[in-house]
Amino acid sequence: MNPESLLHPLLLPTQKLTLGCPILDRFLRGGLPCKSVTELVSESGCGKTQLSLQLLLSAQLSFSLAASSLYIHSEFPFPLRRLRQLSLSFPTLHNPLDRIFIRPVHSADQLFDLLLQLDVSLSNQIKTQLPIKLVVIDSIAALFRSEFDNTPSDLKRRSSLFFKISSKLKSLANRFGLAVVVTNQVVDFVGPDEGLNGLRVGNLGCLYSSGRRVCPALGLSWANCVNSRLFLSRDEEVLNEEKSLVDVSDDEYVQRRTRRQIRVIFAPHLPESSCEYVIAREGVFGIER
Repeated sequence: MNPESLLHPLLLPTQKLTLGCPILDRFLRGGLPCKSVTELVSESGCGKTQLSLQLLLSAQLSFSLAASSLYIHSEFPFPLRRLRQLSLSFPTLHNPLDRIFIRPVHSADQLFDLLLQLDVSLSNQIKTQLPIKLVVIDSIAALFRSEFDNTPSDLKRRSSLFFKISSKLKSLANRFGLAVVVTNQVVDFVGPDEGLNGLRVGNLGCLYSSGRRVCPALGLSWANCVNSRLFLSRDEEVLNEEKSLVDVSDDEYVQRRTRRQIRVIFAPHLPESSCEYVIAREGVFGIER
């Protein structure tokens, strides 16, 4: 073995999962990487669940028409009606919902047990006709924020579960070539002007959504558990500013538009960049400016 042979695996192209939109795919240089854990962070209403649902369908185009996905949800009933609506935008897929497996979880321990079961299933997936190629967890924050108290013992146990879960996710992704996507929430932030508690994380300076300064939930420990972090935000834009005689505080006269943006916070294969997007009935689509 020589140094060149050690570098050889790093030179192999990584398979990418399309987002179902050419503009978003170009923004992410081909899509979301396999053998990696990608985190979508945003406040409610920015579209991280919408994008996750779209990935369940686009995975069948990225890998093969026989590829399947596992969607693990922790907060709300699975939005089956919206998934069916999105599936109409993928006319080339035949019975796409048959290739999506859904599992609810209610605690971090239950999630880890499910991942252990998934390990066994993936090891035997050669015998199945529907190999899993995408795993989505929506959302990771809900499993930790309500279960643990702010005590030294609970914080220690929480950190331990962070690393157990992330280690298992990365192992599954690497061994079976999976794309793993987890969603995370944000919290309002009051603190130093730079970064998270004064510490810069990736491209994280100050993040804003809906006019508020926010930061990803679960803190620095969890930030070290994912390979890439994408931040989704939204802001209200006033469209009729030229009407200077109109009291803009009166909502009857103010016209607004919601602008959404996805931004790379950190990723080993992507530079700092951002892309505007919209959420339509047909799906989530990037906008070129």
